[in-house]
Amino acid sequence: MELLHSGLIVPLGAFVMVIIIVAIAAFRKMREKELEAHRELRMREMEHERRLKEMEIEKMKLELEKSKQTKGG
Repeated sequence: MELLHSGLIVPLGAFVMVIIIVAIAAFRKMREKELEAHRELRMREMEHERRLKEMEIEKMKLELEKSKQTKGG
């Protein structure tokens, strides 16, 4: 009971509150960076898939032209 009346509890509580607020802010910032990294990775993945599809289309076009030349030649 003397601890409550010693005047230590208010400064200690304020100190703990500041630490908690800073920890929450840091965790939130870290989480935002993590989400941004996931977003960036997904965008790169989608771009890669698009390029692969374009290359596949080009390959099919070339094969079609080659087969036309073979049949026509």
